[in-house]
Amino acid sequence: MFLSVVIPTYNRRPILEKCLTALERQQLQAPIEGYEVVLVDDGSTDETVAWIQAESARYPHVRLIQQDHGGPAEGRNRGVEQARGDVIVFIDSDLVVTETFLLCHARALARHWQSSGNRLCFTYGAVINTANFEHPTSEPHKLQDLSWAYFATGNVAIDRQVLDSSGLFDTRFRLYGWEDLELGERLRRMGVVLIRCPEAVGYHWHPPLSLEQIPRLIEVERERAKMGLVFYRKHPTRRVRFIIQFTLLHRLLWELLTLGGLLNVRSLRPLLAWLIRQGKPGLAMELLRLPLNRLGVRALYAEARAEGLR
Repeated sequence: MFLSVVIPTYNRRPILEKCLTALERQQLQAPIEGYEVVLVDDGSTDETVAWIQAESARYPHVRLIQQDHGGPAEGRNRGVEQARGDVIVFIDSDLVVTETFLLCHARALARHWQSSGNRLCFTYGAVINTANFEHPTSEPHKLQDLSWAYFATGNVAIDRQVLDSSGLFDTRFRLYGWEDLELGERLRRMGVVLIRCPEAVGYHWHPPLSLEQIPRLIEVERERAKMGLVFYRKHPTRRVRFIIQFTLLHRLLWELLTLGGLLNVRSLRPLLAWLIRQGKPGLAMELLRLPLNRLGVRALYAEARAEGLR
């Protein structure tokens, strides 16, 4: 089994170094015959390309592919097209993995292939969120790290031919969100089985919340709303409506939890600032999710009205 790890990246040079360094430390045992890392730079402006070219000797498994800024869907597709492996592993460029990461994915895939007699499956590893840049792998597993998503590309491995037969990622998803779950819908309809592989651990680093991040977080919710409708137009089902929160239930839920909008970014700002000063940015982020979710659902309904969807 030869694995190709496909990683799109955009302006993440500091954490990308930790990501690539961890991938160079992989344990190679059967059924792995070899692996490569296909790094697709999506038009970064932070010296990522110059850095990886200068440091190429440190990363012998890495092949750099460059493209103009087109988004992660286009980047992953380009990476798959350039990949040499019979198995594709998708991770994000802010994920730091353990030394047995690839081996765990490979063994879980091989076991299922043998027991099922086909390759219609993918493995889904564990993603542990952390704000610890210096030692990301020291973060314990937390309840909020659990995910019920299907084919979230932060940590999955899949047979190359099965992936190719799905049609790859839809490049209309150029903004933030949903391109991986939309592909997941097509894989699910093909009968592709999700195999949980919690021993394939990746630590997803993101900086601790600061008030300066809030405008971008609001922008992300608006982008997710736009991309959510791209998802729904392709798959106008009740299941997808629930995934993107395009239901009356979600609309009522976030109205209730924010007291009809009384708990909003502006009203919560002093409390968020206090929590951050107290060294509790994680708690501040969980609190901020309430108005962000309300904003996202309202933006989704506004986009739908503008397009004549119900």
